[in-house]
Amino acid sequence: MSIRIVLVGTTHPGNIGAVARAMKNMGLSDLALVNPRSFPHEDATVRASGATDVLDAAKVVATLADALTDCVYVAGASARSRAISWPSIGPRDCAERMLREASGGKVAAVFGPEKAGLDNDDLALCHTLLSIPTNPEFSSLNLAMAVQVLTYELRMASTLDSGPGFENDVPPATGEEMENFYAHLEQVFLDTGFLKPDNPRFLMRRMRRLFIRARPDKNEANILRGFLTAIDRKGRSDS
Repeated sequence: MSIRIVLVGTTHPGNIGAVARAMKNMGLSDLALVNPRSFPHEDATVRASGATDVLDAAKVVATLADALTDCVYVAGASARSRAISWPSIGPRDCAERMLREASGGKVAAVFGPEKAGLDNDDLALCHTLLSIPTNPEFSSLNLAMAVQVLTYELRMASTLDSGPGFENDVPPATGEEMENFYAHLEQVFLDTGFLKPDNPRFLMRRMRRLFIRARPDKNEANILRGFLTAIDRKGRSDS
């Protein structure tokens, strides 16, 4: 399966090992670690309990964006409410969606630090919010437990007909392509005065939500970048 598990800012190396074990149990091997506090570490190896090959192949990166450059669909796990609403689905629907999206390229599930979870900047890189329903009187899932829930659903969903993938044989834009587009869009907003640098509010975050819902494919992303380039040229010719 073209599915990556991404752990952001993991504080305890034992949890990394437990996640590797959960992944291998369900047939996953692509693990990315964003700025872990301690890795490699003996505690990770011990908790992996035979899944050391997953640990050995794990990719360590500095930022979440680095972990998602080749991804076309990203689900971010979080139990916290947000000031700006994100599309939210449960683990079963999320697993089925991830498998469908995997026909167009790499997909990822992102899990945040044990205590704080993903912040809004992390979620801005995600297409949907993965919410695992728990007992409201005791909602405290261990990191590896949360990963195990999703990987189990992925394992079960992989035995089903995943249905059609992307349309018209054009794959979705990757995370790297969309990040380049967002950077270009923000610069045009600044150059035209539409975005005030001293009072940005939530404009770019809301624009991300708009285009995440739209899911541009590679051709559409290129058209959008071409449009922004034309605005750049027009602005320079008028000045």
